[in-house]
Amino acid sequence: MEADCSDLRSELCCRDASWRRRQLQCQQLHTQLLKLREHEERQESQIKHQASYVQLAEQLQNKNTALSLLTQSQQHQQGDLSKIRNHVYQEEQERMKTEISALTEELHQKEITIATIMEKASLLERQLKMESEIKDKLLAKQQV
Repeated sequence: MEADCSDLRSELCCRDASWRRRQLQCQQLHTQLLKLREHEERQESQIKHQASYVQLAEQLQNKNTALSLLTQSQQHQQGDLSKIRNHVYQEEQERMKTEISALTEELHQKEITIATIMEKASLLERQLKMESEIKDKLLAKQQV
C-alpha cells in the first residue's frame, strides 16, 4: 500500500509538473498572442496612417496645383494691368501735349494781340504828341 501510495505520489508529482508546464505554456502562448495583437494593431494603425498620408499628399498636390494656377493668373493680370497703365499714361501724355499746344497757341495769339495793341498805342501816342505840338505852336502863334 505504501508502494501504491508512493506510486500515486510519484504519478501526482508528474501530473502536477505536467500541469505546471502546460500552465506555463499557456501563459507563454497568451503573452505571444498579446504581442501578435499589438503587432497587428500597429500594422492597422500604420496602414491607416499611410492612407491618411496618401490623402494628405493628394490634397497638398491639389493645393499646389491651385496655387500654381493662381500665380499664373496673377502674373497674367499684372501684365494686363501694366498694359492698361501704359495705355492710360500714353493717353494722358497725348492729352497734355494737346493742351500745352493749345495753351501755347493761345499765348502766341495773346502776344500778337499785345504787340498789336502796343504798336497802336505807340502810334496813338505819337499822333497825340504831334497834335499837342501842333496845338502848342498854334496857341503860341495866336498869342503872338
